[in-house]
Amino acid sequence: GPSVLDCDKANLRQEVQRTIDAGADYVHLDVMDGHFVPAISFGPSVITNLRRCFPDILFDCHMMVAKPETQVDAIAEANATDENGRSITQFTFHIETTEPRGLTQSVIDQVKAAGLRVGLALNPATPIETVLKYSDQVDMVLVMTVVPGLGGQSFMEDMMPKVSTVRKKHEDKDIEVDGGLKPATIDIAAKAGANMIVSGS
Repeated sequence: GPSVLDCDKANLRQEVQRTIDAGADYVHLDVMDGHFVPAISFGPSVITNLRRCFPDILFDCHMMVAKPETQVDAIAEANATDENGRSITQFTFHIETTEPRGLTQSVIDQVKAAGLRVGLALNPATPIETVLKYSDQVDMVLVMTVVPGLGGQSFMEDMMPKVSTVRKKHEDKDIEVDGGLKPATIDIAAKAGANMIVSGS
């Protein structure tokens, strides 16, 4: 799942099409608010516009935002379903933004109620146990393999035990890795149990 973060954002539709034409299974859309991470990328309205152009592609919306609960309804406007009626819009939020406020469970419930897939992300410094108590309820766990918000960092191989821990608990769950993934590191992540690979640069 290529991230379009490094693309020519003035031609976002064409850039997404280029990744699909090259064989992408899904598109990773990094929403950054300038608070949870320093950078600002684009917001839900851009994703809604993209959905009109790409009705059949899985959008993994990686919400690097301080208050994800305020964005659920807006992302839900970009929802679409596959031939089996399952959502192909995933709302992936960071547990670091909700757990200290006691909101992780309510945001999971909110995302489900909006008809979206739920992804739960954790930063390198966050113990995997923080996520495991919710992992039964989510569609995907995203293990960050760099510190989020800064492109071009090196892959953190020492995050692979987190991936393996989730895979041992959940044989069939989607596990995503994001950060520093390239030909030299994809196999390491896959062998640890990741089945969704994000590459940005």
